[in-house]
Amino acid sequence: MKEISSLLGYREGVRVVDATLRDGGLVNSFRFSDEFVKALYTANIEAGVDYMEVGYKASKKMFDVQEFGKWKFTNDEDILKVIGENAEKKIKLAAMADVGRCDYKEDIQDRKNSPLDVIRVACYVHQIAAAIEMIEDAKKKGYEVTCNIMAISTAQEGDIRVALDMLGKSPVDTIYIVDSFGSIYPEQLARIVNLYKEYADKYGKTLGLHAHNNQQLAFANTIEAVGDGVDWLDATYNGMGRGAGNCSMENLIGFLHNPKYNLFPVLSFVEKYIMQLKKDGVVWGYDLQYLVTGLLNQHPRTAIDFTKQNRTDYSKFYNEMTAQE
Repeated sequence: MKEISSLLGYREGVRVVDATLRDGGLVNSFRFSDEFVKALYTANIEAGVDYMEVGYKASKKMFDVQEFGKWKFTNDEDILKVIGENAEKKIKLAAMADVGRCDYKEDIQDRKNSPLDVIRVACYVHQIAAAIEMIEDAKKKGYEVTCNIMAISTAQEGDIRVALDMLGKSPVDTIYIVDSFGSIYPEQLARIVNLYKEYADKYGKTLGLHAHNNQQLAFANTIEAVGDGVDWLDATYNGMGRGAGNCSMENLIGFLHNPKYNLFPVLSFVEKYIMQLKKDGVVWGYDLQYLVTGLLNQHPRTAIDFTKQNRTDYSKFYNEMTAQE
């Protein structure tokens, strides 16, 4: 863990990425009002946020468009209608494309014809070859590209090294560490960052972090990461995201010392828009069922189901999760 005094300055290379619409969309089926999205865009600009992830580029062949809001699919036309052309580029716009769940060759247009600036390719470690095909396609189309390797806490170091070497040789710009299950502790993250930096430094890549809050460590891990040299930092307003949620934007903006960042617009947006979502019954955030899956380094799907059933028998859930077969 870094001494806090060593973090009082700031690196010009640090970038804050708002993932509220994309990760937050997982808890309300991406059904955000146009007013919400436009206000979030404005708040991000006023807060100094560098990138705004506006949603997924999901396949309309695999997912029913009637079951989800438009930010599951993030059509360029919807971005232009709700946000506009973003011509001044005070913030860059990003979308995520999952390996095996998108039609990237058809649905991702050339950057010169799109309001998007960044494509974030998401994959598991065994899907790196397919991810690189998508990365190459996006780079040819003119985008900045990240690769978000999910569920890294379950991968073997040897496999991670092979994947990082393959990515290093690819045209990807930024490689993400993703704590999908919220199971990683800061001390472990420091070692993981060192591993990633070995390849990032060798091949001239930058690193990013996307943290989940199952053990209430998303913010702590983000602080650890930036102290270790990770530049791209994901956060969401009030931590809105799948299951236990993510590093909260208000924590991150409040911590970073670059004067370009401004906390007030973040708090104002949370007060007006995020609190209303909670009043409307949208549920996310730390709870004991997510702690259990985080401790066990497991996907939170069982905890999400527990939440949907309005269960509160946490000890029984713990016994269910730890029962010997």
